[in-house]
Amino acid sequence: MLNVFTLVNGRLFQEEIESMDALAQFKPIWVDLESPTPEERRWVKQHFGLSIPEDAMDDDIEESARFFEEDNGELHIRSDFLIDDDEDPRAVRVAFILNEQNDALKSRGVLFSIHDEDVPVFRLLRMRARRMPGLIDDAKDVLLSLFDTDAEYCADTLEDIYDDVEQVSRKVLKGDVNDAVAGEVLAAIARHEDLSSRIRRNVMDTRRAVSFMMRTRMLGPKQFEDARQILRDLDSLDGHTAFLFDKINFLMDATVGFININQNKIIKIFSVASVSLLPPTLVASSYGMNFQFMPELGWTYGYPMALGLMVMSAVVPMVYFRKRGWLK
Repeated sequence: MLNVFTLVNGRLFQEEIESMDALAQFKPIWVDLESPTPEERRWVKQHFGLSIPEDAMDDDIEESARFFEEDNGELHIRSDFLIDDDEDPRAVRVAFILNEQNDALKSRGVLFSIHDEDVPVFRLLRMRARRMPGLIDDAKDVLLSLFDTDAEYCADTLEDIYDDVEQVSRKVLKGDVNDAVAGEVLAAIARHEDLSSRIRRNVMDTRRAVSFMMRTRMLGPKQFEDARQILRDLDSLDGHTAFLFDKINFLMDATVGFININQNKIIKIFSVASVSLLPPTLVASSYGMNFQFMPELGWTYGYPMALGLMVMSAVVPMVYFRKRGWLK
């Protein structure tokens, strides 16, 4: 899918391109390629003179090669964007190519973005840029706004994690944590820990990308200050992710502690039962020995006496355990 974005009265408008002739009708500042076909790549190369690298979206590319500037002035940035999916939270690799001076279009530059699937941050920026005139002036503003929106998206996701962790915390702190509740809590904690770690990695990646843009000296004074504000926002998220990790670890330890308590209760039942049955076993074994003269021979109440001793020897330990509170 090939989409171009143009500025009209300070607002960003989107147009879906389905042919080479349609592409020639616009002077975009942003060209977005989602899972581009070979034909769409050819259109971009013919119209803009830009060859999209085949490894633009590879995940195994070296970290040192993710941010660089070509001799012709093209700026290449490969950054990850978070997708907060309840079933499969993940990060999507996006390749950016910023052509600051596009002589073919006589414009102030064009930003090209290449990715394999739709990114929520892109949708948020498109809606915001349509409703807020003056938010974007050129291609560099588009790139900075994407990173700014990414920081806000991570902050919103952290707020959702806060709410979910609060609900999990209420379940744990009630104290009545059986095996079923413990299983639900551990599953929720694992999801939140995974999502928090992805947010932390995404924040680190965005910080590197913004820092790289500042080092290239390509930003104007206002854009440079906007980039510094983005870095401050990203720094503020580190404290929240650290707190969430501590909270999740506390809930994990508390849940495992309740699981151990439940297991100890089961083991205690077996221990009490085995100890209480030892005296009756001793009485029964004594009466079962091969005596020359059995104690109950010639005595009518011999067997009832033996059974009574067995019952009493079992009841007395249970009464003692109950007074000690070991049966609760």
